[in-house]
Amino acid sequence: MMHAIPWLRAPLLGLAGLYGWAVRVRAALYQRRWLPQRRLPCRVVSVGNLTVGGTGKTPLVIALATMLRKRGQRVAVLSRGYRRHNRAPQLLVSDGGAIRTGPAEAGDEPYLIAQRCPGVVVAVGADRFRLGQWLLDRFPLDCLLLDDGFQHLGLYRDVDLLLVDASVPGDLEALVPAGRLREPLAAAARATAVLLTRADGASTVNPVLTRLASATGKMTSPILVGFRSEALVNLVTGAVEPSETLAGKTAVIFSGIVNASSFRGLLTAQGARVSDEFVFPDHHGYTARDLDRIRNRAERCGAELIITTEKDAVKVAPLARSGDRLWALRLQTDILDGRERLERLLGMMNGEGDWEYV
Repeated sequence: MMHAIPWLRAPLLGLAGLYGWAVRVRAALYQRRWLPQRRLPCRVVSVGNLTVGGTGKTPLVIALATMLRKRGQRVAVLSRGYRRHNRAPQLLVSDGGAIRTGPAEAGDEPYLIAQRCPGVVVAVGADRFRLGQWLLDRFPLDCLLLDDGFQHLGLYRDVDLLLVDASVPGDLEALVPAGRLREPLAAAARATAVLLTRADGASTVNPVLTRLASATGKMTSPILVGFRSEALVNLVTGAVEPSETLAGKTAVIFSGIVNASSFRGLLTAQGARVSDEFVFPDHHGYTARDLDRIRNRAERCGAELIITTEKDAVKVAPLARSGDRLWALRLQTDILDGRERLERLLGMMNGEGDWEYV
């Protein structure tokens, strides 16, 4: 839960109560069809969450888009493009063959998805129905993936995947602005399936499930998801090194994500020795001054590496200098439990029920 000065706690809870009433009314209007829910002539899969960021949506969208593509599906990812500078109602980030715009114009997450998913169309726009129509007029597509789509109730989806971070049960305690919840926990009942992320070794899995069951009135059978270090990518040269090379190396690390502790944990799990850490706000816009501070600290620490996340790297790479020891940590998504159920939901089952990890 977000921490607040004690005398502010009561007003924040009051505002959270008003906010909760508003989102319940909105959801009820859609449920009773008093607000229209429009359909696209294509399979639509939503990947979203109940909290403000930090559940691992982007690496999961990358994994699902890559898998669908490998199975012969023509896939597009539709994103809002949070904090993008280009305000066009529809913006093509990638046509599946080439990236057409940069991270500032598109938003860092859609740009990263386009980088990691060759052959997948990526576009951004606030109205996902109109964006989907716009893409279907231009590309032959079999499946649309909605990035951060759980609250986008105006568009019908065939599959609604809800991500909940098993490592931070405190995020489920209160609505914004008193906490991190976008909707009351009872909204989880809308999901086709709940995916518990960072569930590898998380002792909080059962308490999270108990809390969800209490809120929704039903026991959820979750799909368990884990993230692990796959590789290091050099921001200057593009060189890729296995993450095992981190063992014993000293590093200064930095990130602008919600769950910075998970990033640090992934590095230390590979044996990296973190000399210092810079934590910036989520979706931070990096400046040359930021990079100078980080370089200077790495120099003083005698750090061998400077490491950031892939999401941050798309904004940092243009600021890199020749000779910088700047690296991005690339993640791998693992389905720990419930893979056949997920495959069935996505229509990806073959005769053997194989799952290819990405």
